[in-house]
Amino acid sequence: MQTNYLMNTEEDIAQAARLLQAGEVVAFPTETVYGLGADATNDEAVGKVFAAKGRPADNPLIMTVGDVEQIAPYVQITDQAKQLMAAFWPGSLTMILPIKEGMVSMLVTGGLQTAAIRMPENEVTRALIRQAGFPIVGPSANTSGKPSPTTAAHVKHDMAGKIAGIVDDGPTQVGVESTVIDLTAKTPTILRTGAVTQEELQKVLGVEVADATSTKSIADDQAPKAPGMKYRHYAPDKDVYVFDPLDWDDLQTKLGENDAVMADEALLKQLKNADQPSWSLGENLNQASENLFAGLRFFDDVPEIEKIYVESMPEIGLGKAYNNRLAKASGGRLFQGPESE
Repeated sequence: MQTNYLMNTEEDIAQAARLLQAGEVVAFPTETVYGLGADATNDEAVGKVFAAKGRPADNPLIMTVGDVEQIAPYVQITDQAKQLMAAFWPGSLTMILPIKEGMVSMLVTGGLQTAAIRMPENEVTRALIRQAGFPIVGPSANTSGKPSPTTAAHVKHDMAGKIAGIVDDGPTQVGVESTVIDLTAKTPTILRTGAVTQEELQKVLGVEVADATSTKSIADDQAPKAPGMKYRHYAPDKDVYVFDPLDWDDLQTKLGENDAVMADEALLKQLKNADQPSWSLGENLNQASENLFAGLRFFDDVPEIEKIYVESMPEIGLGKAYNNRLAKASGGRLFQGPESE
């Protein structure tokens, strides 16, 4: 299959919309990561997304919309959903809501009677969806299980020849996927951390919001309500180790010449070996979240790199989402000093 490489011009957006209308798969930009789009009402088109990603069929897909009006035919919009839409849409928040009977493909919901809905901040993508005339599915545009794509080049690396088009709107700004909140539970519950924090959600809703990201386990025969809950995610082929910045000096005594380190600018300025493979996470938490997946993907493609050591961040705000993705990428491997492996 030929993959059309498109830019963010009106003509290219119109071409991408026509591809979607023809039942094809098109990668699109958001403020978080690049997504893989197809007509959410077309089972055949949705099936192409699963095939391109190599994604398990019981792993639900997020429905991405261009405006609030697009979701009304498909899901029941609760009062809490209206509150959160007013506060955070367009933006990095996905809501799980009850579906209207017969209106949403079971391929999209993973066989459940709920659907995950999001309206991204990216203007190009919202224009694309409005021109297409229907909601599109929007999983990250990468091979299933691998680090999410934050540039069109990342998408091309994984998806060239597998999908019909890629719309390039430059690097993403957030770098980690949206927060997912389940509004069908008795207590609103975060199923995936992201840029919208638990504290912000509680302030808008005026009620307790639970966080199930560290405690929610999914059985083999159970369908997850949100992406990233059940299957291996964000993981390079190389071994990834998480290190605390307090262990920086010890880590430097452990690094081999084929080990890569990903850290903030302040730590990298203290790197003793000028030839050590390194990747800057930037100067603050927002930049670290933007740069995490790009660094993991970069070193995963360098043949001589054997291990990747990545700095953890304070467990507050966006740091929770950053550390969550990093924990999944590392499979829980921690650097704990010069004697540890």
